Amino acid sequence: MLNWKASLKATAVGAVAGTAIGLIAFYLLTSRQYPRMGATLFLLVPVAAGFSIVLVARKPNSAAAAALLSVLCSLVLLVALGTEGVLCAVLAFPIILAGLGIGAAFGILVRALFVDRSKNQTTMVGILLLVGPSLIFAGDRIESPIFRDARTEVIQSTVRVGEMPQQTWNRILSIDSIQASKPLLMYLGLPVPQRCVMQGHGIGAKRTCYFNVGYIEETVTTWDPPYYLGLSIDRTHMPGRHWLGFENAEYRLQASGPVTVLTRTTTISSHLHPDWYWRPFERLGVESEHDYILRDIVLQAAH
Repeated sequence: MLNWKASLKATAVGAVAGTAIGLIAFYLLTSRQYPRMGATLFLLVPVAAGFSIVLVARKPNSAAAAALLSVLCSLVLLVALGTEGVLCAVLAFPIILAGLGIGAAFGILVRALFVDRSKNQTTMVGILLLVGPSLIFAGDRIESPIFRDARTEVIQSTVRVGEMPQQTWNRILSIDSIQASKPLLMYLGLPVPQRCVMQGHGIGAKRTCYFNVGYIEETVTTWDPPYYLGLSIDRTHMPGRHWLGFENAEYRLQASGPVTVLTRTTTISSHLHPDWYWRPFERLGVESEHDYILRDIVLQAAH
């Protein structure tokens, strides 16, 4: 019974420590003029948390349970507070868990080399707990210059629509509802487009696209019916997506015999790093939005 209670206490202490490190670091790093959502946040913070958890929760089972609880609690709280979306939390989970594992492994090594051999283990643990904040501070200082300019990505998708360009042109201006089947990511929290409303015609006209969790306001910058529509994206009202910006969008229509080749291009700006991890997810998300809308246009033309 005593061992069970001690293990439970160690797990709770470790989970609280890991959660506190994660949440405090998140708010400190993202509340700046340039939100710092990079390798420091997604790798060094979990490493620091995993390292600290092992120091305060000595037993391997307690440390492992505490690490898992800390990442789950942190992500659930961020989603519940509207700071991040469900999909963002799901995608961030693997890289955060990997960082926790690396930090825990380092902590086990340090504990064996220093803490277990120390005459005053409490003092030694207290000193070593300063390693985590120091690591986060150093990583933030080194990484901060890359956040001054957002990273830009251009995503393009093309479909063949079984009608002439003029008919397709009318479909892209205003969308009353979308009947196509949803891509998998939309069941995991990716915003679901519902309808678009065009106010006016020609350059300067306004278009608003509504999603299940917000809306995007656009202004027509190029108007060449029925072949080209250019849009600047003025404002994006989406909860938990301060790291991603939509810059502009365009539709190109080209007649090819009895069908229209329709190409949708979206330019986004992102403050997420490391690039190698987040870029594929960003592209997949935008491509899923494209696919949902474009397949609906194909379905409407077929009927």
